[in-house]
Amino acid sequence: MRGLVWLLMFPLLAACSSDGSAPARSVGSANLALRYLRAQDEPGFARAVEARPLVFPTDHGSHPEFRTEWWYFTGNLESDKGVAYGFELTFFRVALRPQGAPGAGASQWRSDQVWLAHLAVTDTARHAFEVRERSAREALGLAGASRLPVTVWVKGWKAERTSADEGEQWRLTADDADLGLALDLVADRAPVLNGAAGLDRKGPEPGNASYYYSMPRLRATGFLRVGGGRQIAVHGNAWMDREWSTSALSDETVGWDWFGLRLSDGGSLMFYRLRRADGAAGEFSGGTLVDGRGQPTHLGPRDVELEARDFWRSPVSGVDYPIAWRLRVPARRLAIDLEPYLSDQEVNVSVRYWEGAVRGSGEGEAGPLTVDGYLELAGY
Repeated sequence: MRGLVWLLMFPLLAACSSDGSAPARSVGSANLALRYLRAQDEPGFARAVEARPLVFPTDHGSHPEFRTEWWYFTGNLESDKGVAYGFELTFFRVALRPQGAPGAGASQWRSDQVWLAHLAVTDTARHAFEVRERSAREALGLAGASRLPVTVWVKGWKAERTSADEGEQWRLTADDADLGLALDLVADRAPVLNGAAGLDRKGPEPGNASYYYSMPRLRATGFLRVGGGRQIAVHGNAWMDREWSTSALSDETVGWDWFGLRLSDGGSLMFYRLRRADGAAGEFSGGTLVDGRGQPTHLGPRDVELEARDFWRSPVSGVDYPIAWRLRVPARRLAIDLEPYLSDQEVNVSVRYWEGAVRGSGEGEAGPLTVDGYLELAGY
């Protein structure tokens, strides 16, 4: 669900390619080209219509027959001195036209696939949040994806699947002047299939769905570069979200609130609330709760109760974001209070949204819990 925010950037990317190396503090748009998110006929593209077996590692790779696709990595880290950090490294692909459609042209610079990447680091020691952006067409090796071995890249920023000998292993590398990361990730569980065996519906229209899986518990070790390029050894946990689709949002949806949380009992919770104009949850809101034994349970819109507990007004955009939450899953006796690492984790690049590291505590079926993860707020 969360990667749909990238679609808002579609018209800009169709026309340009950029490094985006300067710090981003201008005001992006929350609704730029919203029409590209609405349900519409997309002749020539594949559609997520029915469940199919997801096969790994093949499905870690690209699916260019679909219009959109994303690889979303976020994580909660700390240094050897116990300083908390968060990171986001995301890769997104959008097709300008279906494969084989006329009009591609013969130029080596021209491509029907456009790629973007965001790098963001939350630094609690400096009370700083830094964002960088890169974009490129899939031409002359500037950006793209390979299936075996799986590698995704945009102008030198990469996510590489390095091994599966002892669980899924990935390496993330991104460097931009004085900000960067180099992290090794190892999963101790198989991917979690969201929705109905990986088919996640976003609305009532035929094909308005995605293939969606998560890897919520990735052990992370490596380095961050922050504060003018200072290198810091870190360790912690990361989360990978993967979706591909030719889907869109229904007309009633104006934004979403996405939660990706790791629970101290070994479980995890992913939930997204599709917001209507009146602030209520849309009927296709949903998620997945995984217990400490690794057993998943699908969640519908009425299975999760959300209450915003605190707000932060951005001095850049003037928007009020609900950054602290109380979240309850009554049927599982789960109640969590969440707060952000920093209030200001607003991403302002070609598009504006809030995405940042969060932590909290609460109660589960077996007793007290602590929680960490990421929160995305889009469409505000």
